[in-house]
Amino acid sequence: MPGPKIDKLVVLARGLGTRMRRADDAVALGRQQAVVADAGIKALIPVDGRSPGNAGSASRPFLDYVLSAAAEAGFRDVCLVIGPEQEAIRHYYCEQAAAERLRFSFACQQEPRGTADAVAAAESFAGGDPFVVINSDTYYPVEALRALGQASGCAVALFERDAMLAGSNVPEERIKRFAVAKIDGRGRLERIVEKPDDATLAALPPPILLSMNCWRFGPSIFTACRAIRPSPRGEFEIPDAVQFALSTLGETFHAITIRAPVLDLTSRGDIAPVAAILASREARL
Repeated sequence: MPGPKIDKLVVLARGLGTRMRRADDAVALGRQQAVVADAGIKALIPVDGRSPGNAGSASRPFLDYVLSAAAEAGFRDVCLVIGPEQEAIRHYYCEQAAAERLRFSFACQQEPRGTADAVAAAESFAGGDPFVVINSDTYYPVEALRALGQASGCAVALFERDAMLAGSNVPEERIKRFAVAKIDGRGRLERIVEKPDDATLAALPPPILLSMNCWRFGPSIFTACRAIRPSPRGEFEIPDAVQFALSTLGETFHAITIRAPVLDLTSRGDIAPVAAILASREARL
């Protein structure tokens, strides 16, 4: 049965944007897009879209669209996890964004030590309540966010790979490198496999389900985040914390399957395709 509706959302916005900063002579950016891309703050990359009362002519940060979808799904309290060098995000959402549906808090991840460390920075915001976690550089369909908000206990939204191939801005070769999920016969998560090889993919039953870092957590995740060791990349990562919660804490994660694509804003080449898809949508905070 569905659990009580939650309205707390944690948005991971701490990334360094290394790939976004990388110059690409094949991509033409507007002046402001180039300035923000050079700073690596993917969440604030302007994308051409439509805002209320000014259809078709406004330029809004990408994160506005992400948060608008979250507001549509019923979330109201948002914690943006940022770094000390990312005050531009705090300034925009405190001083410039005209938010009517959302309330903003901020948590500081002092060093870029991985996604699990970023989640841990939001413990005070969670206050012992369940909450949903998403990336700031990924646009999730409303149905995925709504389903997580209404789930019972911990859960993960998983996206069918065929739907991603059909409707996302992400090229096929990149989608094939995305993490995949193994679920059991009861629809529960068994594990997340990062960068799966061809043999792993061939062994998975259809549909192949992609993990796009879209989670519903309870307080147990903070215990897991503190318990794990750094990954081979030297970071504390959410999949490792989730595996610890599954294997050691006895937590259960319900797998919510979504047949709809997400949009991903990783590099400069993603900006124009994402903007084209968002052009028909409005951002209302």
